[in-house]
Amino acid sequence: MSNISGKKENSITRRRFLWLSSLSFAGFAMGCAIDPVTGKSTLMLVSEKQEIEIDHQQSPHQYSSDYGISQDWKLNSYVSRVGTRLTPHTHRKRMPYAFHVVNATYVNAYAFPGGSIAATRGILLKLDNEAELASLLGHELGHVNARHTAEQISKSQITSLVLGGVTALVGRQYAELSRTIGMLGAGMLLASYSRDNEREADALGNFYMVEAGYNTEGFVGLMDMLNNLSKHKPGYADLLFATHPMSRERYNTALASARGKYAFSKSYPVYRERYMDNTASLRRIKSAIEAMQKSDTLMRQKKYSQAESYLRKALRRAPRDYAGMTMLSKCLMLENRYREAERYAEKAQKVYPREAQAYHLSGFAKLKRKKYGSAYREFVQYDRVLPGNPNITFFKGISLEGMGRKREAASEYVKFLRVVRQGKQAQYAHKRLVQWGYIK
Repeated sequence: MSNISGKKENSITRRRFLWLSSLSFAGFAMGCAIDPVTGKSTLMLVSEKQEIEIDHQQSPHQYSSDYGISQDWKLNSYVSRVGTRLTPHTHRKRMPYAFHVVNATYVNAYAFPGGSIAATRGILLKLDNEAELASLLGHELGHVNARHTAEQISKSQITSLVLGGVTALVGRQYAELSRTIGMLGAGMLLASYSRDNEREADALGNFYMVEAGYNTEGFVGLMDMLNNLSKHKPGYADLLFATHPMSRERYNTALASARGKYAFSKSYPVYRERYMDNTASLRRIKSAIEAMQKSDTLMRQKKYSQAESYLRKALRRAPRDYAGMTMLSKCLMLENRYREAERYAEKAQKVYPREAQAYHLSGFAKLKRKKYGSAYREFVQYDRVLPGNPNITFFKGISLEGMGRKREAASEYVKFLRVVRQGKQAQYAHKRLVQWGYIK
């Protein structure tokens, strides 16, 4: 969950610095906590309750940015079972852990501080057995148990607005589209870990998976896969290495652990056949996912017609794939083909009505076509499915303004400005409120 401030600042605010500086020794001590892994006292200004609250606020928006939790409930259940097998061996056993597969096709897995953990379809296709999956989930559990995100917040490496809600900044992928329609980009809410964080999460993940009865070769296999990816640097792994820096050292450490302290686990299973059985439905559409990955790269290169071609190929192979439909809608929007973009967004809604992103896309396409009433209804539906995105509040204001309902539009602009103070949307909302006499 990095870089989600409405302000362009990477350090603690002056007001908050002065407040911290004025704390008495007793008050400062209240900001310290015992590290659940090391047992040492450490500066921690975020409580466990706040970690869980941040998780509950942010993770649904990240999941939606990643095209929602997979509708393959068998696959989701399987990943959840593997994750749940690890949690009794963690240092924070009572955290409300949850494990999901998200529809995104880029290669990554991530954790929110309260214990919500997700793996993309893209990374699951890179794994070879259940022990590797357990290693992946164990690594993310390592970040949660070492409180890496809370530590970053406490050190102000993540800006203060992370505690206040989702903002309108641009993500690492689809940056141009995100700027255009105010969507949260893929990976917008994810923490970017340091190399020390990664080393600690590796050590914990390896420990958790071995304690759960998996062969440590699973961890070696995971590190080998990541190491090979980092050498070739495919575009669909950019976010993975932006948030989880990889090095040859991590692979060598896994090898040393396998030959040393975890050598006893060589007799433990890796459960390859079980992994293949439970991921069979995903592997059946592997070619479609690979086509979507290629389209990702082409869209970032602004080669929209080529990206469109790959997305249409993907949908021929997986015609009801929600991610494929929404990605095609985005691509068409970047080509200014709003009627077709609207059509694919509406198709995506029918495939996955409980996921929010398609309502955003359809609403924006309708706005571009001056269908203000229809656009407003799409944004209202988005809010019902996934409340808390200020961009939707802004676009509701735009839609109401287009319908001539200035009083209601002004109300939405005021709500928006309470959350977002900078950027073109904020400037527009403020200007309208001044013009209409609500601000002097």
